[in-house]
This record gives sequence, C-alpha cells and structure tokens, in this order.
Amino acid sequence: MIVIALGSNLPGPWGSPRQTVEHAFAALDAGPLRLVAASSLIISEPFGRKNQPTFVNAAACIETHLSPDALMRRLHMIEREAGRQRRLRWGPRTLDLDLLDYHGLLRRKRTQSIRPLVLPHPGMTERLFVMEPLQQVAPRWRHPLTKESAAFIIRKLNRLNGA
Repeated sequence: MIVIALGSNLPGPWGSPRQTVEHAFAALDAGPLRLVAASSLIISEPFGRKNQPTFVNAAACIETHLSPDALMRRLHMIEREAGRQRRLRWGPRTLDLDLLDYHGLLRRKRTQSIRPLVLPHPGMTERLFVMEPLQQVAPRWRHPLTKESAAFIIRKLNRLNGA
C-alpha cells in the first residue's frame, strides 16, 4: 500500500485549496499512478507556522510501478503544476504532497543526499490532519515501525490534545 498525504492553503492555477486537492486526486490517477482510494477533505489549523490560512487536507492510496524516489519526483512535479513554490518550511502552499508509506518500506536518512527520502514519513504520527484521512483510505494500515494502527495513533493524539 502506498499512502500520500495532500494539503493546500493557498489558491493556485487549479483554483481554491479545495479545488486544488480535488484536482490533485485526479493527478494521482494519471500516467504511472493509479488512485485506489481518496479520503474526504478536512479543514485543519496550520502546523509549524501558525500565521497563515487554514489547510484543506486529505489522503490517498495509490498504486504505481515507480520506485519511491521516482514517485517523489512525480509528486514534486504535480506540486509544481499546482503552483507550489518552496520558500518557507511549513509555510503556506498551493499544494503539498507527502509520501507517508510505500509498502511498509523502512528507509532512514542518507548523509550523501541533500533532501533524503525517509520512510515512513517521520512526522506523520504527530498530526491528526494526516492520520484521520489516512484511516479513511486505509483502515487496516499499521505503522511499519511501531505496528500501531491509525485508529490507535488518533486516540493517542486526541488524549495528548485533551480531546
């Protein structure tokens, strides 16, 4: 199972953040990518930098023959088509596509790479706006390292946040 997180909080060439995420679902179902499942869209507060618009978030399960690195290049290409400009870490963006899990592959940082691809995504279990849509598209998913289910992680995050 390959799981992608989607997020947008700025309008771009594909329209509003909501339209951009919906258009991104179509982009994840083209060429060597096949969309298997798409979550509903949720609204969330910004993570990291707080002084920016709220986000529209979602998750998708896809299938592809692309390697993890080739898939990341494809995801970055889709982001650029949506008007993404990488200026500030955790800053506003027209589209953010994160590779959360690639068939349970465990991949650590490599020192020779400037922006190494780490799998599973290292911050995913700290973010409800990632875990809730993930649970929708992959209810049987388990974290490749901890073996915790998305439902368990969500309950843990809710307890930490006082919900």
